[in-house]
This record gives sequence, structure tokens and C-alpha cells, in this order.
Amino acid sequence: MVYTVGHNDVFWILAGIATAFKTVLFPAPYSTDFEVHRNWLAITHSLPMNRWYLDTTSEWTLDYPPFFAYFEWLLSQIAQFVDPAMLSVQNLNYASQKTMYFQRISVVVMDGIYMLGARSCLNALAIDRYSQQSVAGSLTLIFNVGLIVVDHIHFQYNGFLFGILLLSLSCLFRQRYLWSAFTFAVLLNFKHIFLYIAPAFAVYFVKFHCLQQKQTMAKLRALSQLLMVGLLPFLLSFGPFWRQLPQLMSRLFPFKRGLTHAYWAPNLWALYNAADKVAGRLLNRSTVGPTTTSGLVQNIEFAVLPTITPPVTFALTLIFMLPILWKLFQTKSEKQAPVVFLRAVVLCACSSFMFGWHVHEKAILMCLIPLCLLTIISEHDAKCGYILAIAGYYSLFPLLFDVDLIVPRYSLYLAYVAMMYGQVRRLYPKFQDYCFLEWAYFLGFIAIPIYEHIVSRLLGLHLRLPFLPLLLTSVYSALGVLYFYVRYYVYAMELNTWFKQQPLKSQKKQQRKRKTKTKSQ
Repeated sequence: MVYTVGHNDVFWILAGIATAFKTVLFPAPYSTDFEVHRNWLAITHSLPMNRWYLDTTSEWTLDYPPFFAYFEWLLSQIAQFVDPAMLSVQNLNYASQKTMYFQRISVVVMDGIYMLGARSCLNALAIDRYSQQSVAGSLTLIFNVGLIVVDHIHFQYNGFLFGILLLSLSCLFRQRYLWSAFTFAVLLNFKHIFLYIAPAFAVYFVKFHCLQQKQTMAKLRALSQLLMVGLLPFLLSFGPFWRQLPQLMSRLFPFKRGLTHAYWAPNLWALYNAADKVAGRLLNRSTVGPTTTSGLVQNIEFAVLPTITPPVTFALTLIFMLPILWKLFQTKSEKQAPVVFLRAVVLCACSSFMFGWHVHEKAILMCLIPLCLLTIISEHDAKCGYILAIAGYYSLFPLLFDVDLIVPRYSLYLAYVAMMYGQVRRLYPKFQDYCFLEWAYFLGFIAIPIYEHIVSRLLGLHLRLPFLPLLLTSVYSALGVLYFYVRYYVYAMELNTWFKQQPLKSQKKQQRKRKTKTKSQ
């Protein structure tokens, strides 16, 4: 049961504070993604449209769907008045102070869509804006440490994309299914990684928009409307590039980049890579060419374990999605459906994250953002979500590798997870705390920075084994993500309830004896 107490509506106050805090981060060191987006500004502004997905002047070629390219073009129309030099395709690694401020400000401004999406979702879920639920939801969404790290330090535009996702969710919660489908289709044409959760949307729309109709013609009409609304953004997006579709698709789905990224995302394949490294050492086997710890983004061969191919990852992803999709399809109550749907979104995203091909560590946000909503709805969701938060947000640390970011990354992380835990305890006063092993796992994260910043330096291991801190972060985080995935799947499928309801063998024998006695009497 959720504990509710009177509060002022603090959402927009918190949004203002968060915006001010993000401006403080402008001078922070940024990643190569800063140059990626500057180059995309230059490509879309300086080259004709039919060259956007062909240009290879920079290694950071345009590899997002066309709506994001249009977005970069719109930004470039403003950028030309700030610093025209940033819009030259030949001006590689250009990073003037004006360029830095322009790009940083553009991310903060676009976060306005995220704020609108978060507020719309809270309203659609009928969360009283003066309740503790609203305060907890506002804090965890607005000050989401993952988005702060990835967008406002590392540098990307994830905030407004998740804002579009939240707007689509809010339309779905209000049963405006066509608007939800249209908004989600728009999102897919901004960033195709959201295909991870498309099956959950498809099942929900078919179930509650199409099959709920009583007559066959009404069902067909609803399905045709859904298809028209969903396909329209794809026509607007890909239409101008129809002559270049093969080239465009090769940019969007580059299967030659290898099973894992240079830094392993904390998923099943991180554990698989680690197991292969250990087995290779024990059996004294090595590979010819690039290894999983070489830091290169390309196909690699394993020393001992079988090589994983894209079809294997797709098959595993689909297989592990099917149970929660079936449960969603079987849900009859429209009141319970939104919660089951949100859990399906989380588990579809997590299935893709766990088993997908060349998954980036940032994709964990697709699980963590929807869990912010589930945290304020259900105590058990909050308990499981906090486990993923501990492991998932920590796994983003390798993005902030600059020495000047060591203190900020730990400070932001600790402040957020402490705030999140406090809000959960306030929401659920009778919250059943974590067991000893779970707390031991949480505290185990302390050992990684101790090794990385102290032990490895004292022993000189940072020179001999430079990849080891990344490996430890990835593998240890992967254990937590895997634990969350299994535990949350069991919970979402209500398997724990089913097991409790099943009588033990001894109980079955006693029941049979009772029936026999009753019959004899």
C-alpha cells in the first residue's frame, strides 16, 4: 500500500532546479559523441540530402534514422548564426567554445520534451500531484542520474527521445491508442533502438484497440487505422531516401561491429566473454587477431566457447520476450493492463539488453526509465527496480573516464541512489528490506573503485591490465542485471504466486488420504 501525505505540487520547481544544475555541467569534459553530433550538424547543413547517408569524410558517419537527421538540420539552421565554422564537413574535431555552449544548450532545451512527457505520464496514471507518489516520481524522473551522465556530461540527446516515449505511454494510458501509435512510430524514426520495446506496444494495440471491437468489420477498421497511423511517420522519414534504402539500412544495422561494444554492456555476453577469457587462460588457448578486451569494435573470435552470431542473439531475444508478451495478450482487465504493459516494456527492453547483438551500455536506460513509473505504483516493482538501479547506473561509469570526472560521477550516483532509497521507504513504510546477500552485493561495488584508483596504482596493474577495471565493472554489474531480470520476470509472470499455490507431494498424499476416508465413510 502506498503511503500518501499532503505535499505542494513541486514538479516544475524540481524541473527548474534540474535545468539550472545542468547548466553548471556545461564545462564538463565530453566524449567523442560531441564530435559525432557536430559532424552530423555539418553533414545535414552542408551536403544535399542524397549525400547524408553516403558521406564518409569523418569516421563518425550518420547512422540514426532520418527524423534525427532532420532534427540535426533544424539545429544547424540556428548554429550557422552562432559559429559557421562548426558546420564545415572538413572541419573535423572542431570544438570552439561557442560550439560547446551551443550543443550543451541544445540538449538542455530539448529536455523540455522530457519534462512534458514525465508530467503527462504522472497525470495519465492518475497520480495525485500533491502526494508523496508525485514527489517520488518527479524526483526519480527529473533528476535521473543516467540521463544526467549520458546527456549532460558524456553528451547525447537521449532526454527528448525518452520524452517522446513518455508522451506515447501517456496517450496509451488515456486509451488514445492511435495517438500513442503515431507518437511511438515517430520515436522509432528518431532512434531505432526503441525497436527493443516495439513488440509490447504492438501486442497492446492489437489486444485493446483492435480485438476489443465486437464486430469483425470494426476490428479490421481498427487494424487498418492503426497501420495507417503507424506507417505514416515511416513514409515521411524514409520517403526522401527511397533510392538509398540499402545504404541507409546498412548504416542503421551494422552487423559487422561485433557481439559486444569496446566496453562490454553488463549483459549475458559480458559474462560469456569473461568465461571465455578464464577458460582460455586455464586451457592455455589464445585467439588470432582482435580479442574481446582489445577495445576494438569489430567481429572477434572466442578462444574456447562457440562464436555467437547475430541470428543466435535474435532468437534468444525473441524467445525470452514471448512469455511476458503472452501474459500481456492474455490480460483481460483494462485497469490492470497499463501496469502489465509497463512491466512488459521493461522486460522486452531487458531481454534485448541481455541477449542482443552489439548492445551499448546506455541501452539500460530503456529499462530504468519505465521502472521509475512502476516504482511509485507497486512496492515489489520498487524493490526490484532499486536492484537494477544500483547495477545499471553504476555500469555507466566507464562513459566518464576523464580523471576530472571521478568525484562528480561517484557523487551523482550516490546522491541519486540514496534519494531513491529514501523515497521508496517513504512511499512504503512497511517496506520489506533486502536480504543479507543483496546488501552484500550492493556493498560489493565499493571494491571496484578501491581497486581501480588505489590498488591497481600501487601495484602498477593499471599499466599491465588496463582493461581490468572495465571488465570488473561490466561483469559485476551484469550479475546484478541478470539477478534483476530473473527475479522480475518471475514476479511479472506471477510464477511465485503459482508456486505457492501448488501443493507439495506430502500435501497431495494427505489430500488423497482424506478423500479416501471421506468416500469410505
